[in-house]
Amino acid sequence: MEMLSRVYVYLTLGGFIFAIVTVGPYSLLLFFSAVLLLLLIYCLQPSHIHQWMLGLQMCWQTFWHLYIQYQLYWLQETPDSRLLLAISALMLMTQRVSSLSLDLQEGTVTSPFQNSSQDLSVLIPFLSYSLNFPALLGGPLCSFNTFVQSVRQMSVTPPLSSYLRRLTSKLLQVLVLVWIKYPLKELLKSITFRVNSPCVCQNIIWIWILSLLLKMNYYAHWKVSECVNNAAGIGFHGYSHSGKKSWDGFSDGSPWVTEALSRPSAFARQWNRTTAVWLRRMVFKRSNRSPLFMTFLFSAWWHGLHPGQILGFLIWAVTVQGDYKIHHFLHPMLTSKWRKWLYVYINWAFTQLTISCVVVCVELQSLESVKLLWSSYIAVLPLLSVLIIIIL
Repeated sequence: MEMLSRVYVYLTLGGFIFAIVTVGPYSLLLFFSAVLLLLLIYCLQPSHIHQWMLGLQMCWQTFWHLYIQYQLYWLQETPDSRLLLAISALMLMTQRVSSLSLDLQEGTVTSPFQNSSQDLSVLIPFLSYSLNFPALLGGPLCSFNTFVQSVRQMSVTPPLSSYLRRLTSKLLQVLVLVWIKYPLKELLKSITFRVNSPCVCQNIIWIWILSLLLKMNYYAHWKVSECVNNAAGIGFHGYSHSGKKSWDGFSDGSPWVTEALSRPSAFARQWNRTTAVWLRRMVFKRSNRSPLFMTFLFSAWWHGLHPGQILGFLIWAVTVQGDYKIHHFLHPMLTSKWRKWLYVYINWAFTQLTISCVVVCVELQSLESVKLLWSSYIAVLPLLSVLIIIIL
């Protein structure tokens, strides 16, 4: 038990030091959320924690997102890079504290004060879950119970020795993803984006390559996060059929699997997988009206409510809804193998191009990204999804 407590303290102190070193005074944004979680656990009944935790945390996060927009669009200033990094970590903190508060409300996690205990040391695992340094580096999200199981495993077995071979494999994947960015950059330079270009394909290809480049940044970051978390001992997924330890239970998805998907709805479930699961749990399953659109609108709110983000997530919602309708309509007609393959290939191209619209809007954030999108023929694809929804 003493060894277990040391691991919790080690992860918490690591997060505390990491936050101060990387973002300086803006680390208070993270510490505020962590302390708020502990206060709510201590003061409220488990059945009341979630609505307070999610509401207060989203207000706290939104305040800083709006402050960044004030700097960007009103003052025309570039925000401090440390503030941007702190808000990125704060967004991931929102996932963890809201996930834990819902676990407490649903009873999958037992409140530490349920048995009238007044020993504040029982809060250490909760503090460690919210502030552990691997999570501050960039996710992926895991449940509190998964985190506790990982810590117990760490206290028994040194993680790195059992994970070294798998860690090497994932680091090689990171190198491949980083290398892919260089030819994409050269391709992007070789193609000139021209407003109202007479060449239909030129601007479409340019936006598609730009979106691939932006996605590679995400894929590489997620793999690095996997490596850091697994090296720290978080993400152990039991044993395979051959008796070997499996460390694949803690991932935001495989880039190779995600890019091969031929339906926008499947892409939405696989892209940033742990965040997709979190959004489904927080919003989709708890919304009585239009759960799909409510989920994507909440995602836009969580991301920061920039103009490009609002448009991007609306496009994604419309595309997914259109995908459900067209699949339901065409599926009975796919009676032969060649029809099925034709449907897959066309739908893959449609998925790639519509997701390109989403990625460019969300990542570039500003109204300029909206103008960039609508000056290209690629803007026809989201409108096609709207037409499908109206007709079908």
